[in-house]
Amino acid sequence: MKDEKKLGLMSLILMIFTSVYGFNNIPRSYYLMGYAAIPWFVIAGILFFVPFAFMVAEFGSAFKDETGGMYSWMCKSVGPKYAFIGTFMWYTSYVLWMVNVSSGIWVPVSNLIFGEDCTSGWSFFGSEFLSGSRLLGLMAVVFFAFITYFDSKGVDKISKVTSIGGTAVLTINIMVVVGSILMIIARGGQLQQPFEGLESLKTPLNVAYQGSPIMLLSFIVYALFAYGGIEAVGGLVDKTENPKKNFPKGIVIAAMVIVVGYASLIMLVGSFTNYSEILGNDSITLGNVSYVIMSNFAAEIGKVFGASVATQVSLAHGFARVYALIMLLALMGAMFTLVYSPLKQIIEGTPKELWPGKMGELAEDGMPKNAMWIQCAIVSIMVLMVSFGGDTMQQFFVILTAMVNVGMTVPYMFISFAFPKFKKLNGIDRSFVVFKSQTSANFWGYIVTLTLFFANVFAIIQPALDGDIKTTFWSLSGPVVFGLGAWIIYTRYEKKIERGEVEAEAMEETATQAE
Repeated sequence: MKDEKKLGLMSLILMIFTSVYGFNNIPRSYYLMGYAAIPWFVIAGILFFVPFAFMVAEFGSAFKDETGGMYSWMCKSVGPKYAFIGTFMWYTSYVLWMVNVSSGIWVPVSNLIFGEDCTSGWSFFGSEFLSGSRLLGLMAVVFFAFITYFDSKGVDKISKVTSIGGTAVLTINIMVVVGSILMIIARGGQLQQPFEGLESLKTPLNVAYQGSPIMLLSFIVYALFAYGGIEAVGGLVDKTENPKKNFPKGIVIAAMVIVVGYASLIMLVGSFTNYSEILGNDSITLGNVSYVIMSNFAAEIGKVFGASVATQVSLAHGFARVYALIMLLALMGAMFTLVYSPLKQIIEGTPKELWPGKMGELAEDGMPKNAMWIQCAIVSIMVLMVSFGGDTMQQFFVILTAMVNVGMTVPYMFISFAFPKFKKLNGIDRSFVVFKSQTSANFWGYIVTLTLFFANVFAIIQPALDGDIKTTFWSLSGPVVFGLGAWIIYTRYEKKIERGEVEAEAMEETATQAE
């Protein structure tokens, strides 16, 4: 049998980079903080990204024969109930992502058709009630039902567009870097948004963040979210050449590349985007800021090379359409995959008896069809509740983004908190070790957990302190409602075990079976 080809150092770095780096984080961070976002990316990299990546690498190496993923890690380290709640909250973070994307996907559609974001002016046959965020909510429900229907039929081949979108997004990064450098040279080193050294790094361009320590601390959740996806590196240890040497080196190099990449691109956005001129109005939202900045990028290239105003406008609209098409392909591909993949993984990794009714049943083609339609109902209800909340379009996207940022970073706390207990286990594979002592494991396990905890606390309470109770409510609702839901589901399962309806070992055995 032919040996599996191992990953070299460069291949490992590229895999970590593609799993973590997200271009959309750059324009959003610039919009929220300007150059002052850069130090927070460095802090999040030191306190979260690097140590957490090493933790999941140790988990993945020790339990490389287990196919239950993070459920297996936490189950064997802490216990099945803890593991189920943590894994369920990891799954529901994708539910929140689906709420966000199904509502926000109309922004690239608008840019693709019109060359700019017109969604705030859309209405259903002129109805004021069914306009703006309300109309986007209804369209999101129809769109998500459409995706669920096709996925339930097993039509998942459309997800191949993800690779096209991913390649195109990489091309966009290269274009922004090259184009920005050319514009800086053409302007004799002048930046559109002046950089004043330490003052620019500590003072946000966004007035909402100026003079507010809580606002500044709440931004770290955006930086933590930008490093999301690193749990995927846990399974790469045994696939790497000379892992004891190459894996730690790969993590550190990848981390440096990603941190420098984010910092450099934020700087380059400032080279062609004057904050007050381009981003200083109420029509800019977290949903459309990427398209606004990319349109401006194309217009500025035209301007610096002497194009007429009409040509600059044409370039802006044309590039907005290209960027929108790229993002639409990437989001559609991700949506077709993620509507069923995390749900299928958690259902296959747990006993059928755990789930209420027929939710735990898989169809003949292996698709969790019953659970997918329940998921569709939950996503639709959340979308409608947020969209009919009476908020402006700007606030609508603030709420959606806050929900996703909190929802996707909270589950990491379960893994980092379980790590010190994992280090105490005996009789497991310790062939790959970064944290040499129990003391270092305890220190970094709790540092990462506390970083995640306090970042999310600040992100949740900050809107309420400014009078925005809705954003705080929705940010908190995901982890609380889904965490409570997971606790109820598992408690119900425990009672079944007590009544003798289910084998007590079923959960542990299932964790070691197929994902």
